[in-house]
Amino acid sequence: MTLYQPFLDHAIAYLKERLPDLHSYPIPEGFESKSAIVGKGSHQNEVLTTSHGYQSSKLRQIRAAHVQGGSSLQVLNFVIFPHLHYDLPFFGGDLVTLPGGHLIALDMQPLFRDDPDYQDKYTRPILPIFASYQQHLTWGGDFPEEASQFFSPAFLWTRPKENEVVQTHVFNAFKDYLQAYLDFCDRAEPVTDPQKLAEIREAQLRYLRYRAEKDPARGMFTRFYGSEWTEEYIHGFLFDLERKLEQV
Repeated sequence: MTLYQPFLDHAIAYLKERLPDLHSYPIPEGFESKSAIVGKGSHQNEVLTTSHGYQSSKLRQIRAAHVQGGSSLQVLNFVIFPHLHYDLPFFGGDLVTLPGGHLIALDMQPLFRDDPDYQDKYTRPILPIFASYQQHLTWGGDFPEEASQFFSPAFLWTRPKENEVVQTHVFNAFKDYLQAYLDFCDRAEPVTDPQKLAEIREAQLRYLRYRAEKDPARGMFTRFYGSEWTEEYIHGFLFDLERKLEQV
């Protein structure tokens, strides 16, 4: 079992438990599973990427990309995008293992970071969860300045060295953040004000365009599977809102 398989298994089981209307989200053909052989000779290794997608009445897309490339390359990118008539934040989990260690990012990424009322509603309640992990999951250091606008004050960004820390403290944080997010979903009411709906749509598109353009996995996927597959995977599945809106 890979390092992040328990995270994915828990998330799917917990979503099914909490969301009675959960059903599958369409994954475009060719993206459910993709493998490649990398390296040479005794260093040759298979890299397998699997995709998972769900949706519910309040959540437009719940999706995961799981990359399994041996002990030195493991990635789980798990993101939840709410429907456009809710002001819910995004749930974002980036769990990355490379030869140099682990890169962990967990957050409920706000639509309106500079709105005090929004922060009171969605960030303040999770700050105690964030604080409870600071002792074991210390700040991971520099982060791109341009990206900071998309993260909340409860952004958990850490670089643990030991697998055990990932299997215990990171896993517990992932579970706590996901539980808190689904608690927010339970209480979420549809937005009806036309101006607010327009602001939500623009905020979602701004985030997705940024993530699609700056996706840190682009180079990795291109190396493994080629540019054409990678660009279609990013725009046609991982960050597909613009495509979906064009089809309406």
